[in-house]
Amino acid sequence: MSYCLWPRLRIPAAVAIAAVMLLGQPLAAEVLDKIADISGTKLQYKVILPNGYDPAKAYPAILAFPGGPQAMSMVEGTVARNWREQAESLGYIVIVPAAPNGDLFFEEGDRVFPAFIVKLLGDFKILQNKFHIAGVSNGGLSAFHIASLYPQYFWSVTGLPGFLDEATPERMRALAKMCIYMYAGEMDPGWLRSEREEAGKFRGQGFTVEFNEEKGQGHVMRTLEGPGAARLFKQFEQARQGCSK
Repeated sequence: MSYCLWPRLRIPAAVAIAAVMLLGQPLAAEVLDKIADISGTKLQYKVILPNGYDPAKAYPAILAFPGGPQAMSMVEGTVARNWREQAESLGYIVIVPAAPNGDLFFEEGDRVFPAFIVKLLGDFKILQNKFHIAGVSNGGLSAFHIASLYPQYFWSVTGLPGFLDEATPERMRALAKMCIYMYAGEMDPGWLRSEREEAGKFRGQGFTVEFNEEKGQGHVMRTLEGPGAARLFKQFEQARQGCSK
C-alpha cells in the first residue's frame, strides 16, 4: 500500500493570530452600486448595508433622496455626509437612488414608483415591509412627494430641508399616519418659512409633526451630517416604535 505524503505547512504565529481575530469580528459594512430596470427605465442607486449584515435577518430601512439635480455625484455626497456612518453602526439599510435620465423624483422621475419599492422589498428583508423616507432639498421635496403617493410603505417622512410642495387636502391626508420631521436652516428664509407654515397646517389636523430650525445654518445643514445625523436615526426609531398611529 502506498501513501501520498504532503509537506506540512508552517503558518507563522502572527498570521494565525490575525486570522483568529478576523473570524471573531463582524463582517465589514458595504456600500453597493446597483442598477435596476424599472419598466424600461434604468435606475442607478447605492445601498448602504450595516456592519455584520446578514441577508437572512430583517433590518429597518431608509429610502433617501439626494439634492440638487439628484445625479450620482449627489447620491455619493449625501451617502457620505448624512447616512453611512450612522446606518452602518446602528444596523440600518439605506437606499439612495439617482434621478433616472435626469428626471427629478418629485417630477417625472416618480414613474419608477411604486415598482422600485416592491423590488427593494424582494431584494432585502425589511422590518414589517416599511421604510422611512427622507431627503435633502430637492430630495426632501421628493420624499414628501413619494410618501404622499404611496403612504402604505412608510413609517415616517423627513425633509432636511423638505416639505410637501403640492399640499392638496388629499395629499396632506395621505401623511396622517406617519411621523413628519422637518428641518430648515435659520439662514434659509424661504424654506424655513414654507416648512414652518406647513408644519402648522399638519398640527392643525392633528398630525404628528416636529419642526426644527437649525440655528446658524443655511440651506446645507452641517448639524445633520456625520455624528449629527444620529438625531435623524433617533427619530426613525421613535417613529417605528410608536409615533405612527
